[in-house]
Amino acid sequence: MDARSRRAARPVRRVERDPAAEWDAHAWWARIPAVRQVLDAGLDLPPGVTFLVGENGSGKSTLVEALAQAYGLNAEGGSRSAMHRTRDTESPLGDVLRLVRGAGGRGDAYFLRAETTHGLYTYLEGLPDSPDRDLHERSHGEGFLALLERRFARPGFYLLDEPEAALSFTSTLGLMARLSSLAEAGAQIVVATHSPVLTALPGATVLELGEHGIRATAWSGLAVVEHFRAFLGEPDRYLRHLLD
Repeated sequence: MDARSRRAARPVRRVERDPAAEWDAHAWWARIPAVRQVLDAGLDLPPGVTFLVGENGSGKSTLVEALAQAYGLNAEGGSRSAMHRTRDTESPLGDVLRLVRGAGGRGDAYFLRAETTHGLYTYLEGLPDSPDRDLHERSHGEGFLALLERRFARPGFYLLDEPEAALSFTSTLGLMARLSSLAEAGAQIVVATHSPVLTALPGATVLELGEHGIRATAWSGLAVVEHFRAFLGEPDRYLRHLLD
């Protein structure tokens, strides 16, 4: 496969509602505009890196968790074979969606959620002959990056939920470089994030989620980028209103 073909590869071409699935249209998750748009109209997933960006409650984590479940990955993080569970907090959206697959085999796949990495590390270190027994000995960010380096290694389908929560500014730049290399090699990656840094990755698709549903947006037009620019340019203006 040449470089152009690798960049165009995508294990998942589209996510849409399974017409045979039963679901409650009045459930909290079904009333999120972005989720409802996927249920009603589906969503095409491009090759390379796709960022889902939005405020808390906009549905980005709900969607990326559902994508993981629909692909057969552990909803709390890990691969298809990961068996650990702590407490069920995910919506049933993953059971309502179906994935339209691309050509070729299933390839590698992994899901990393910043908020559930402690449980995932504990599960991984208990596996026989595990190479991941050092993760709890590292800082949160160091462990996250080490696992990413080990598990996001080849072309495949990869999902990340708010990875910036574990990372410093410098480490976030390192994650950007890793995502870029994976995409160049043919991986398809979907990332739910708040980060104005991470979403600046050249060549990535940026989807902004909100009351409008889902829309493709240039990085410079993201609300989170505008807010950070304004705050860093004049923090006193924000803090004066907040602290008063």
